[in-house]
Amino acid sequence: MKKIFFKYIALTSIFILTVSALSSCSKKADNKPHSIALFVPGIIQDSPTYEHLTAGTMKAIDDYNQKNQDPEKKVKLYIMEAGTNQAEWATKLTSLAASGKYDLIISSNPSLPELAAPLTKQFPNQKFILLDASFTGNQNIACVSYNQKEQTYLSGYISGLMSKTHKVAVIAAQEYPVMNNILYPYYARGAADAVEGTTCEFRIVGNWYDASKGAEITDALCAQGVDVIMPICGGASQGVITSAREHGIFLSYIDENSFAKAPGTVISSCTTKQEVAAEEAVLDYITGKTQWGKTKVVGLQDGYIEFIQKDLLYESTVPEPIRKEVAALVSSLMDGSVKVPEL
Repeated sequence: MKKIFFKYIALTSIFILTVSALSSCSKKADNKPHSIALFVPGIIQDSPTYEHLTAGTMKAIDDYNQKNQDPEKKVKLYIMEAGTNQAEWATKLTSLAASGKYDLIISSNPSLPELAAPLTKQFPNQKFILLDASFTGNQNIACVSYNQKEQTYLSGYISGLMSKTHKVAVIAAQEYPVMNNILYPYYARGAADAVEGTTCEFRIVGNWYDASKGAEITDALCAQGVDVIMPICGGASQGVITSAREHGIFLSYIDENSFAKAPGTVISSCTTKQEVAAEEAVLDYITGKTQWGKTKVVGLQDGYIEFIQKDLLYESTVPEPIRKEVAALVSSLMDGSVKVPEL
């Protein structure tokens, strides 16, 4: 009986020591420093979307590191600029994941989910947070999506009010689901709702950098009578601006305050709080609050989208009656009394 009792005690002791050791290892693993990679699908300089993404990510990490002086708890950041050749994005993103160096890869672009999703099967420990994107059901991916229906509907609405020919257009860098299903059609709907009979053309540059092609497309649209354009084409928009100035037409922008880009030509800027979203997303990840497998949709009511009205260039370019009509629409969308119509 004594032998059985002592054997039981010995086994129990071994079990307790094993659990304790595993627990210790677990705590050590949980406390290991995070390593985050920021994947920029483009270049940071002269790209406000990626400038804000970078600034928000760095602010979150800097703030967290300042509060945690223990070197073992510091968060490390690596930044990769993937360049404007989209054909190279998949390879470069794969190399980041394959390295196994980064707990998290954060990025921003509507096309990123289709590149990241296959990688979660190849590298099951890799996590992704993607801003300005939408994807659900994958426990390794979390997304933040701005309510771009609101953005583009408002941009289309003011474009419709400002157009004298009742012809507006979207110039896009390329086609992708968000562009085809939201950005273009809701801009067109906004313009048509503002002034019945307004039509909207759609043109593709083919890349995010060809300013000459942007100018060429704008010239052709102007020849067809288009007098307001929403460019979503990155560096190619420089050509759009040049042509728009020459022809005396208007431009409507989303994602950033663009009035200063072309004073007297830009009629609206419906911005996103990309820096705030990036900072919050990174802090949520570091503190274990990320909701994996989901897309968080934020808009006007949440304070992540702003139709800029307090700008001297806006006031000097857009007539007061139109400003008042747009202000009423913005107010109604914010208080929920009006919803962007579903297509």
